[in-house]
Amino acid sequence: MIINCDELLKQHKMKKSRKSAKRVKFIGIFNKDVYNITAPFLNNGKVVVAGRVESKTGRDSMVLFFEKYRDAWCHIVESPVMELEDPFFTKIDDELVVGGVEVFNSINNPYNLIWRTIMYKGRDIFHLKLFFVGPDGMKDLRIAELKDGSIGVLTRPQGAKGGKGKIGFTKIKRLNDLSMGVIEDAPILNDFLHDDEWGGINSIYPIDENNIGLLGHIAKMDEDGMKHYYSMTFVLNINSMKYEDVKIIAAREDFLPGPSKDETLYDVVFGGGLEFKGKKAVLYAGISDIEAQTLEIDNPFYEYEYSDKKEEV
Repeated sequence: MIINCDELLKQHKMKKSRKSAKRVKFIGIFNKDVYNITAPFLNNGKVVVAGRVESKTGRDSMVLFFEKYRDAWCHIVESPVMELEDPFFTKIDDELVVGGVEVFNSINNPYNLIWRTIMYKGRDIFHLKLFFVGPDGMKDLRIAELKDGSIGVLTRPQGAKGGKGKIGFTKIKRLNDLSMGVIEDAPILNDFLHDDEWGGINSIYPIDENNIGLLGHIAKMDEDGMKHYYSMTFVLNINSMKYEDVKIIAAREDFLPGPSKDETLYDVVFGGGLEFKGKKAVLYAGISDIEAQTLEIDNPFYEYEYSDKKEEV
């Protein structure tokens, strides 16, 4: 059965779990918007997040870093400013990896925009150096160090292989093995998304040597041009490429009402990361392409992480 938005949304609405949404406050951004934020991570002993920052009416996106200050997040003025969208992070070989989407004009046609995922690494956010540039036209490229010592690579091809955007997966032995060929050859998950819809992975959470938990998004556009983005999770067996427990964990109606970048983007939830708290988790998300909110939910991977016997997917 092919995964699709409508069926997952129907299942999500049937659940009666309590949710608690909160707006995320930012300091030092000079009346700009911050959205599509990461979950918090440690940097030199301090808790920080990265977020997409841009003007209220423009698309002059940049990624900035913020540290916790009382009930808000304060811009770290000495941290790097990255001309990227939609940041993410991971740790590989005890090094911090930070990436995002670079948008630039086509050489052949300056009126056309092209995007690609690029990644930096270093011992902390102050020592990040560019180490990989992904294929043109591919967002949502993610990597993570897995429990078996390999590195998982999640891709999102479009066009002939991926249509509007499908999800691919492969493994490499070490970071130096990451290449255009590896990414382009990564097999996609069979029958995962309807051809009229698209999706991608936002964060990877290794569970054991066979399974990884994945936070992503599933999206579609309706006949009126409205975009509909939902946060979803599922568990992938990295050996068999089989997946299970696909579900939407957050829709726009689960969050506090508010403005949107424009009317076509109101129903957009872009989950940047999860903070786990036992049986619960906090989703850090961009809302309506204009603000960031958090949402407390049930930990979608709890039964896999704490079960005595994890069955093969």
